[in-house]
Amino acid sequence: MSSYNFIRAYLRASTKEQDASRARADLQRFVDERGLRIAASYVENESGASLQRPELFRLLSDCQPGDVLLVEQVDRLSRLNAADWEKLKAEIAAKRVRVVALDLPTSHQLIQQGGDEFSTRMLDAINGMMLDMLAAIARKDYEDRRRRQTQGIEKAKAAGAYKGRPEDAGRNAALMDMLRKGQTWASIVAATGVSTSTLARLAKRIKEEARA
Repeated sequence: MSSYNFIRAYLRASTKEQDASRARADLQRFVDERGLRIAASYVENESGASLQRPELFRLLSDCQPGDVLLVEQVDRLSRLNAADWEKLKAEIAAKRVRVVALDLPTSHQLIQQGGDEFSTRMLDAINGMMLDMLAAIARKDYEDRRRRQTQGIEKAKAAGAYKGRPEDAGRNAALMDMLRKGQTWASIVAATGVSTSTLARLAKRIKEEARA
């Protein structure tokens, strides 16, 4: 058995259209091969470029020193910018949690029963360096994809071919009705999960309609 208290699996996808549970079988196979078990799984659909990830922080809140945070790939944990990655690393370090990623072979030994103190410290140091490198690569990949997407949209706009995402007329009508009735933005966001930028756009539309 592992010398650590629990192995906690973190499964993340960027959107609700993606399946954050896709990697569950791979994580399960990984622990089965080592005679271990996953004590708890935390699944969420949020961007890895944001620290606003309730399930990740619920996982860390549940952790005790020595627990393992198990992910399929480092980019499932972080596509964060440098400052936010440092914040997340500090939270992980404060909890004394060890990150094990299937795509980071240097981390695999951390899930097994520890050896002598020197070997453990060396593994921690190597793993920390590799985590930093893969997190930086994941962030660059995210920024590159965003830049290519923006360039593609601008090119399509210039050619008159970009139509944008179709409007959800029914949803927007309901949101505008809430705004007209004087509901606060905070209450609408809490109830619907819509972004404040969407509310700002709809509030502007209401004003324009009132002036027309």
